[in-house]
Amino acid sequence: MTPGLLRSMLLVFTASIIGSFGAVFLKLGAQKLTKSVFSFLNLKLAFGVALFLGSSVFYALGIRGGQLSVLYPMVSLGYIWTLLWSRLFFNEPFTRQKFLGLGLILLGVFFVGLGSS
Repeated sequence: MTPGLLRSMLLVFTASIIGSFGAVFLKLGAQKLTKSVFSFLNLKLAFGVALFLGSSVFYALGIRGGQLSVLYPMVSLGYIWTLLWSRLFFNEPFTRQKFLGLGLILLGVFFVGLGSS
């Protein structure tokens, strides 16, 4: 593995973590929404959007230095982080189906990663 590819993978991995926190803040902000259009002007919602935009910067920098077909599937790692944050911040349950889905995501990312050689 070249240093450039490792750097790209770390950038995409970082983007997945930042993006997953974006989802948490979107949910926190969405809980404050009402029928008023002005309810969209809340800090948690805005911070969630900002985190998603920030993660896009990391994604763009990451995919610049590697194969898109290998790096972009790493975006799905954000689902793993989101599951953990959902449990931690919203007390959402872990279920067998969620673990099965996460296992399939990890397996898919692993096999796509093998295609980089």
